[in-house]
Amino acid sequence: MGNTLINVYARNGDLVSAHNVFDEMPDRNSVTWACLVSGYTQNEMPRDAFATFGRMLSAGFIPNHYALGSALRACQRLGAEGLKHGMQIHGLVSKTRYASDVVVCNVLISMYNGCISGPTGTDYAWRVFDGIANKNSISWNSIISVYSQRGDADSAFGLFSDMQKEGVGFSFRPTEYTFGSLIAAASETRKADSGSLLLKQLLAKIEVSGLVEDLYVGSALVSGFARFGAIDIAKSIFEQMGARNAVSTNGLMVGLVKLKQGEEAAEVFLGTRNLIRLNTDSYVLLLSAFGEFSCPEEGKRKGKEVHGYLTRTGVNDSSISVGNSLINMYAKCGSIEDASSVFNSMPAKDSVSWSSMISGLDQNEYFEDALLIFYRMKKTGLVPSNFTLISSLSSCSSLGWMKVGEQIHSEAIKLGLDSDVSVSNTLLSLYADTGCISECRKVFSFMHDHDQVSWNSVVRAFSDDSEASIIEAANYFVEMMRAGWSPNNITLTNILAAAASLSHVEFAQQIHALVLKHRLTCDNTVNNSLLTCYGKCGELNDCERIFSRMAERDDVSWNAMISGYIHGEQLVKAMELVWLMLRNGQRLDCFTFATVLSACASVATLEHGMEVHACATRACLVSDVVIGSALVDMYAKCGRIEYASRFFELMPLRNVYSWNSMISGYARHGDGHKALEIFAQMKLKNQPPDHVTFVGVLSACSHVGLVNQGFDHFESMSRIYGLTPRIEHFSCMADLLGRSGEFEKLEDFISKMPMKPNALIWRTVLGACGRSKSNGRLMNLGERAAKMIMELEPQNAVNYVLLANMYASGEKWDLVAEARRAMKAAMARKETGCSWVTMKDGIHVFVSGDKSHVDKDLIYEKLSELSGKMKALGYVPETRYALYDVEVENKEEVLSYHSERLAVAFVLTRELESEMPIRIMKNLRVCVDCHSVFKYVSEIVGRRIVLRDSNRFHHFAGGKCSCNDYW
Repeated sequence: MGNTLINVYARNGDLVSAHNVFDEMPDRNSVTWACLVSGYTQNEMPRDAFATFGRMLSAGFIPNHYALGSALRACQRLGAEGLKHGMQIHGLVSKTRYASDVVVCNVLISMYNGCISGPTGTDYAWRVFDGIANKNSISWNSIISVYSQRGDADSAFGLFSDMQKEGVGFSFRPTEYTFGSLIAAASETRKADSGSLLLKQLLAKIEVSGLVEDLYVGSALVSGFARFGAIDIAKSIFEQMGARNAVSTNGLMVGLVKLKQGEEAAEVFLGTRNLIRLNTDSYVLLLSAFGEFSCPEEGKRKGKEVHGYLTRTGVNDSSISVGNSLINMYAKCGSIEDASSVFNSMPAKDSVSWSSMISGLDQNEYFEDALLIFYRMKKTGLVPSNFTLISSLSSCSSLGWMKVGEQIHSEAIKLGLDSDVSVSNTLLSLYADTGCISECRKVFSFMHDHDQVSWNSVVRAFSDDSEASIIEAANYFVEMMRAGWSPNNITLTNILAAAASLSHVEFAQQIHALVLKHRLTCDNTVNNSLLTCYGKCGELNDCERIFSRMAERDDVSWNAMISGYIHGEQLVKAMELVWLMLRNGQRLDCFTFATVLSACASVATLEHGMEVHACATRACLVSDVVIGSALVDMYAKCGRIEYASRFFELMPLRNVYSWNSMISGYARHGDGHKALEIFAQMKLKNQPPDHVTFVGVLSACSHVGLVNQGFDHFESMSRIYGLTPRIEHFSCMADLLGRSGEFEKLEDFISKMPMKPNALIWRTVLGACGRSKSNGRLMNLGERAAKMIMELEPQNAVNYVLLANMYASGEKWDLVAEARRAMKAAMARKETGCSWVTMKDGIHVFVSGDKSHVDKDLIYEKLSELSGKMKALGYVPETRYALYDVEVENKEEVLSYHSERLAVAFVLTRELESEMPIRIMKNLRVCVDCHSVFKYVSEIVGRRIVLRDSNRFHHFAGGKCSCNDYW
């Protein structure tokens, strides 16, 4: 009777009454003691259970298997702390007849699994299981559960197979506990494909056993399938279940949220809230569902409603997990102020609270605030988790704060979190984004494990413009595939960027083959990368083929195709594509407009540029600073500096590119003083100049011969602005000194350069020597420059032409002939000089001595007429620039038919009464004689002539040029 009372009181949780009955019993036996030990264990009082078990042994009672089982369960509940007692009890068991008792051994399996983490606990549990002579279904379920909890699906399913083999004749049928463990093991499988396959095989067996409707099994299946994204199967099981609870509902919601189907997850919650008793986790999941709504504003609105309900019921104040979910929900909905308000009002915070706030700030681009919260968290004494470090490092990466990133990296090493693959991946991105390639290499080499993100990150890190690093990216890519990883769309996008940087078409074709192999031809990101890569490689036929086959094209697709045409110098096709976009009703973005305007600027196609300007105006995008800067650049390069200036003045916002375009524009048009005036305004507006700014400023000084001012600006780069002069700035200074005839200073300047002069510098020196009256010293300097250039660029025809020019200016005809022979021997081909004008009926191109034009007779007649009028005004041909050792009359004839003269004569035959400026483009530098001719022609016809050569713009009017003969 006493034993029964103890059992009854213990089951009802009344341990005081149970103990009173025990104390009053005059006769106790092993069962009496077992009842009391079991009572303490069942009521989560493991230490009292140990104490009672010890008293039982001291009293001389031999514990039965119930007492032993209860004491071992008490050890299990204490975890690692109970291991010592558990091993002592195991030692005691081994000396009794219960050493092979199946009940006691089953509890020992669970005890070792609960008290020892890792493989050691599994080994101990396996030894106990292996020693059971007559295993029952509980033994098999226990050992399967051990391997399942360790995430070892292979072993768990292997044991399940053995259980079925040994159970033949013993009815070892799998129970709901067996299936629960196996479902958990399959759900923890890293590879989604194999995990999903295991679950489907299990589902077939469970359906045969009739346990699909079981609450425990059904809930586990719903969670497992939802975890792997098999939502349809999860829903089907959810609907078949005879009863549902919070676990099954939460499991389905987890899967839907993971697939970003927030609206559907919220519907599941609403559909079950009146049928089952939902727990706090259900509200946590509901809040996370709002963060995955397709419309963030709608998610925030519903989230606020639930927030109000939780506040009224007091759940918000009592649950840290709910507070953390509110922070996450508001952050994902873009309402970082509400997230901060929740965070600041939380009475208690854990490490997840801080991590959620840091992550939210990082996601919403409040990078500095995220790092400030990180340092506040450290002051509280809380240890940052891997998620905290990931978000903090991400903010460092976005800000480019490499030093702060290194400090957090040190923190990760101290905490042992640098071995976490996600933390290492974020470190890879940080060092890649801040250009620390060697650190990137070190982080990757120290990683114990690499996942897909690791390989993608390291390939991206090395996919820049340096040939050596791009080759390294390719090597990592090959190593990744050898390691058994299949490239995904991100991998292929990164490696295609590397191929594009190298313009390596064979490499691009090999990657394209992998795209086909892995069936990623429907992926827009990959197709866009292929378009960009083939475009940069000049393979426009491949671009057109890919573009035509794309089922869906986004803005990036169109821009990539347009950029490809522009790169391949097919501006007409690029413009046709722009018009096609407009006809299709597609909105052009800022990048498209800027790209096309840049192309118009590069070939000086004013009409096309103005058309694009009109389109941008209709699209209400001209106020965008990127498009504005591109328009300023386009008008300046197309000869309409007045349009560029007017638009520049109207820009509501300017950046460094806007100022640079205007400064360079004025410099290119020969108005150096105006360029320097704009530079002065730039400084007054507190816009810091960059390296490109000073190229424009120094060019302006060069074009107007401001030597001292040029040196002042050159020195101010490092002294005032902390900019180290680059080779292009030294080239501008060499040009400035050469044009102004300061050859002694030029030689001294070059000798003191901190880097070796490149071909551009020596070419500048040689050009300057050719433009001056060559004496012996200048000839020596020019020959020295020519020798250096030939070593650096032996196949560049321009170098030989400049040398021949220098010899011709000094009438050294034998040396001119020698220079031409050297050019022929080097197989260097000189670019054919040509000029072109744009008329209503299209573009007309001319070469020197051209007689292929349909209006050739009228053109040559006009040239003859102009020649007579020029000579009457005092024109004398500069025959030394004819570059041929022939009679003077023949030299005059050669000069008379230069391409720019044919172009101006052609315009004058077409536009007899017009007073509009004549605009001519030339691909080479205009010669001195043609420059002189254009001054006379502008006076004779009374029209302004704008000539753009390879160096600059010349504005001729009234017999004068804007460059003041200084170019």
